Amino acid sequence: MRVERFDYPLPAELIAQTPAPEREQARLLVVPPGAAAMQHRSIADLAEHVAEGTLIVVNDTKVLPARILGLKEGTGGKSEVFLVRKLGESVDDEGRATQRWRALARASKALRPGTRIVKDALVVEFEGKAHDGLFEVRLFTRDGSPLDEARRRAGQVPLPPYIKRELQADDEARYQTVFARVEGAVAAPTAGLHLTPALMKRLESRGCEIATCTLHVGLGTFQPVTVDDLDDHPMHSEYFEITRSLAASIARARQRGAPVLAVGTTVVRALESASDPEKPGHVRACAEETKILIQPGHAFAVVDRLLTNFHLPKSTLLALVCAFAGTERVLDVYAAAVKEKYRFFSYGDAMLLDRAGDAR
Repeated sequence: MRVERFDYPLPAELIAQTPAPEREQARLLVVPPGAAAMQHRSIADLAEHVAEGTLIVVNDTKVLPARILGLKEGTGGKSEVFLVRKLGESVDDEGRATQRWRALARASKALRPGTRIVKDALVVEFEGKAHDGLFEVRLFTRDGSPLDEARRRAGQVPLPPYIKRELQADDEARYQTVFARVEGAVAAPTAGLHLTPALMKRLESRGCEIATCTLHVGLGTFQPVTVDDLDDHPMHSEYFEITRSLAASIARARQRGAPVLAVGTTVVRALESASDPEKPGHVRACAEETKILIQPGHAFAVVDRLLTNFHLPKSTLLALVCAFAGTERVLDVYAAAVKEKYRFFSYGDAMLLDRAGDAR
């Protein structure tokens, strides 16, 4: 499908630079199926718009403190390393615990094999470049201190590139969901940023079940679409895991006729990737990579409702939302959100959608 189909005008001032003062204070645009009128509410009202017994699936990935600002060993030149994906860990010939990562990096001069970047106790040693342009680096500590602790102390939360400000003290907490558990993402599953323990308790009091999957949001989530036809876009790969417990929860939801509500497009990607072709509406327990590209024409098998933020123009995430609720309907929703001055992207507001043509 032509990428230009997923475009819309967005005033720059509507791109949220900070989160709402409290998570539940973000606005919520409730979008019924068909042509029914939209409702302008807040996240605090979410439970009122979720049917009793709904299975709500959240992404429990945790954002890495992936951005490391350090100095070149020997020259003191300022350098930046952005950890993307952990490849493995071992003990080197000197008895040091080491980790190997894929990373982005920039410095005033070329980063050659053997170059070391130092931040406090952490050392990042460059080993070379991979075919995709990312660096392969080795991490260890100078003083033998625990490596994971040193890496987390040295790193910063990597805010998205459209947030044009310096990191603030509260970003470390606000750019994580309250249920973040499995470290591995370089960006937050942003729809989940709105949920609070109190809100989840209100949902559970309505008989809703809350379950988790894991999808580590990768660097590709910020990859621009540079082709004219979405079919030609080289979709990025992301690791996800569906547990036996989640697969059983979905099976129980199907048995009782309850909808599955995905909190965020990352959950949609995981659940649809794990769809069981032999049992429509169910998922396989699995741990694997997905490169699924969801655009209009995709036959949704698992997800019935979607809570999601407002996404970038001409993006694969907007194409996913259009596939879910209908392109015309979604673009009308976006136009209404712009008119009503909703806040867009990671720290912005959210909308609640039903699947188009839903038979369940």
